Amino acid sequence: MDSFLLIAYLVLVFLAFVQAFTVGVQTWEHRRYVRSCLRGLTKHRPRGRAAVFAPCKGIDVDLEDNLRALLRQDYDDYEVTFIVESADDPACPTIRRIMAEHPSVATRLIVAGKATSTGQKIHNLRAATADLSPEVSYLAFIDSDAHPRPDWLRIIVSRLSRGTLGAVTGYRWFVPKRSTFVNHLLYSLNSNVMALLGHNSHYLIWGGSWGLRRDVFDSIELHEAWDGALTEDLVAGCQLRQAGLRVRFEPACVVASPMDYSPREMWSFMRRQYLLGRLYTFDWWMLALASTTLGNLGWIVNTIALVMSLAFGSVPLWLPLVVYAMLYYPPIYRGVVRQSLIRTYFPDQERALRSARRFDIVAGPIVGLVNWLGVIGSLFGYRVTWRGISYLVSPTGKVRSVRHQHDPDAESNPPEPAVAHSVSIDNTETYVEEPTSLRKAG
Repeated sequence: MDSFLLIAYLVLVFLAFVQAFTVGVQTWEHRRYVRSCLRGLTKHRPRGRAAVFAPCKGIDVDLEDNLRALLRQDYDDYEVTFIVESADDPACPTIRRIMAEHPSVATRLIVAGKATSTGQKIHNLRAATADLSPEVSYLAFIDSDAHPRPDWLRIIVSRLSRGTLGAVTGYRWFVPKRSTFVNHLLYSLNSNVMALLGHNSHYLIWGGSWGLRRDVFDSIELHEAWDGALTEDLVAGCQLRQAGLRVRFEPACVVASPMDYSPREMWSFMRRQYLLGRLYTFDWWMLALASTTLGNLGWIVNTIALVMSLAFGSVPLWLPLVVYAMLYYPPIYRGVVRQSLIRTYFPDQERALRSARRFDIVAGPIVGLVNWLGVIGSLFGYRVTWRGISYLVSPTGKVRSVRHQHDPDAESNPPEPAVAHSVSIDNTETYVEEPTSLRKAG
């Protein structure tokens, strides 16, 4: 190997090692931050009416347990609104049954109808937040595939009540329902991402578990900003960033998320996550592309060096072997640190996640390669399939067309006025079901 190539090889693997080391330091900091935040949570007893919004579509894994946990929150003054696309949604019987089991919690079920110019989830949320009660001081949002802790809502309100934050966000901890390679791979990918969160989450919000104050929701005009968009959380993060309001990652709001994916579902999930990042947070998507590319090029170039050493002897054999050890150690360390947090986040899941945790510790290079492929896959196209609905999105992040699975040949009409959602919900009684004490606004 000529000296120029040797120098280029050494520089590249050194940069890859520095990148891996830096992520390792962040993983350690994540664990330190999590442990410090989860001390003394029982002393926080905030006040104020909180409205929780839970969009649902279909039967998620452990849906009934997830919704039941939402109605057993350790908070005295809150209401829960479930939102579905259609009264025929398979989730509706489960929702009604859970609501009937908890008459002491104010609940309602809103049928929002089909989205035509936004993501269905945003359509649902805009319908539910179109006419908020003046009594509501806090808004919290949670996905139907998330299982919150009993103190989830109390901690969100506690952090927000101090008045210095724009929003509080949690994240998901995947819980594979079956011990398969795909489930373990997605579990590890998700664990890697969560370890990047800390005290300053850089305005990034995860839509499955987050909240903000009512006055912030109104001041950043989030309801209007959602119009025409596909993802509510990244849009919310952009609005908060423009307003100069900080987002805090709150470990107590990390939720267990049961899952069971096929290879096709996993790839669709990965590509969608990164494609949304490219459309709405381009700077962070570019950072992910650069970081994953650098890390994987280190492994690829070192493998080439090993082959050249074995075939031609142009590189001393010990050099690529030492480099392999240098590149492999940081992912193992990060995996050990991440998986030690299961005792902090979800100690009851420690035994159930044993095989997934071992995979996360030893499979770093494979996970990194798949993650890189997911980022590369998001380079191309503007069509996203999400919960059985296909969206065509413009480069600016606006939804151009919506194709529902039951209408495969029908593209959506041009965007409708934003007020159409609130009119159909608030003025048509058949769209709203109220089996408990929560009164419809207006």
